[in-house]
Amino acid sequence: MNDIDKMIADINSEVFYTRKMIGRDSLAKRVIDAMRAVPRDKFVPDNLKPFAFDNGPLSIGHAQTISQPYIVALMTDLLNPDKNDVVLEVGTGSGYQTAVLSCLVKKVYSMEFIEELSEAATARLKSIGYHNIETCTGNGHNGWPEYAPYDGIIVTAAASHIPEALVEQLKPGGRLAIPIGLPGFHQELMVVEKDQKGETQVNSVLDVAFVPLVND
Repeated sequence: MNDIDKMIADINSEVFYTRKMIGRDSLAKRVIDAMRAVPRDKFVPDNLKPFAFDNGPLSIGHAQTISQPYIVALMTDLLNPDKNDVVLEVGTGSGYQTAVLSCLVKKVYSMEFIEELSEAATARLKSIGYHNIETCTGNGHNGWPEYAPYDGIIVTAAASHIPEALVEQLKPGGRLAIPIGLPGFHQELMVVEKDQKGETQVNSVLDVAFVPLVND
């Protein structure tokens, strides 16, 4: 079994063990295919490449991490992405989650608070060949209103509460996946669903551990 096959097997095992919490026995095939297609080793520091396909988070510098593959796959699946969707990612990080989304949707807009990470991820994504992505440096709490509304929004850092700006920028019928809670304390992965009337429903999916979403 090669590294990628092992990563996929680990994801499927995690899904099996958490199936009652996440409300599904498997993730969508196209999500798993995207996880298989994106070269995770190109999104981690050189000294951590031997661990790139392990099912755990890894440091990418600036006190930030690349999330474990299972969480990346789960959050992507929770958005129920369609090939014609336009999505917003808050927290570009290394660009790994961005790349996975780009395989599944029409356009990805991705924001990163830390300028050095944003610039590095932008260059990395272009060099690998992802062209349906636009990035910027900015405060994710405010979203990216210029291109709203979005079919889906994914937040890759934990906020203390669900930012109202992100809910407002979500299209009717869209979903927002976001971890909520303070670092070092209880955090939950939440999904916000907005119906066609603009009413929202919030569901807790799973206990998680994320770095904090920076807010200036």
